[in-house]
Amino acid sequence: MKKFISVILATILLMSCGIACFSVSAEEAEANNKEKSDSLWDKIEDFFDKAINEIKNFFKKIFGFLGLSDRFTGSDYTIPEIDLSTLPEELKGSKYEYLYNLTTVDNSRDYMAHPDSVLLKDGSILTVYPAGHGKGAVLNKISTDGGMSWGSKVENTPASWVNSLETPTVYRLEFSDGTPDKLILISANPKWPNMKTPGGFECSISCDEGKTWSEFQRFYGLDGENGVTPIVAMASLTRLKENGEFVDKWMGFFHDSDFYNYKTILSFDKEGNMQWSTPEKYLAPHRETEKSAQMCEIEVIRSDMGKGDELCLIARSQSKKINSMVSFSSDEGKTWSAPKEAPAALNGERHKADYTPDGRLFITFRSIERGDKAKENAKDATDGNRGWISEGLVAWVGTYEDLKNGTEGQYRIKIAHIY
Repeated sequence: MKKFISVILATILLMSCGIACFSVSAEEAEANNKEKSDSLWDKIEDFFDKAINEIKNFFKKIFGFLGLSDRFTGSDYTIPEIDLSTLPEELKGSKYEYLYNLTTVDNSRDYMAHPDSVLLKDGSILTVYPAGHGKGAVLNKISTDGGMSWGSKVENTPASWVNSLETPTVYRLEFSDGTPDKLILISANPKWPNMKTPGGFECSISCDEGKTWSEFQRFYGLDGENGVTPIVAMASLTRLKENGEFVDKWMGFFHDSDFYNYKTILSFDKEGNMQWSTPEKYLAPHRETEKSAQMCEIEVIRSDMGKGDELCLIARSQSKKINSMVSFSSDEGKTWSAPKEAPAALNGERHKADYTPDGRLFITFRSIERGDKAKENAKDATDGNRGWISEGLVAWVGTYEDLKNGTEGQYRIKIAHIY
């Protein structure tokens, strides 16, 4: 506040001085020759140009939220980007053409989006998605050829899947006690406009590689204790360690409409029944950053090819005023470092990460650009007013050390222009 008042007073003083200076200069201009007059005017104009620019820059920072400043406030990524979204003429008919091909999974409705997938043990890919924008019956398709085609699906799915209110997520659960793997499908019950919600999140289990599934079982609904109204449950589900060894517990993340981020721990009792711990606001010590950035839809990455002792989270910044945020935990998610901005090359939404065989990270997300390049490529006033654009679905290739050190990584791949 003191700085603000000082600048205001300085502004008034500069304006007053300007009036006096211009008055004196006008009298001198009449008395002196034109050369001296022009020289004096040049100095005065230069002085005030610099002063006014400094004042403008200050007020841009203070009043930017009122729309009085350039809304494109981010930096640009500088690593190379390979564009696979459009096939160049010179590559048509070449051996590389397949890299540009996109396969339609399902076009049975006007809006089909928000898929999640799991690799089955026979090499097939099971993909689940809602019948609509963000909510609707859980649909599914299966690919047996690495995603090149999607002909079959799981038949006779649970009746409760029809009532899903969110984008479903699906994960594989591996056990250390000899229990066969399970698949778990989770769907939140958020609050949609003009709709009631039971709250909590729904879970369905498969013990036979997705052939059959249990009916939804609800946890932490609003009619019970510790009820929550989640959004995107679970954005990530991370197997935990105790004393350096993996155990049969998994940490799930979701958020709510106030951008509080919660964690809840999944385990199973002796009878094989699911148990979820009471949801906790794990970023509470960093609430100011969490709220201002509007952190949500958080992915978690374990160090050392998924076997290390450190966790990194990367969050969507729904405010779009700063980049995606990263934070680190060395105690299995009990505490987290102060979130900081990721490089522009990683800025985006709905990050999903996996390691490549050579130890690098391959992270897909919907990109968000906020820098000068985005400003130049803004298509219309809508893009300009909101201060960001999206290149579409991209993949980032880099290392865990890049996340740790805040470096840009190696390169990006533009997979498709979808936004």
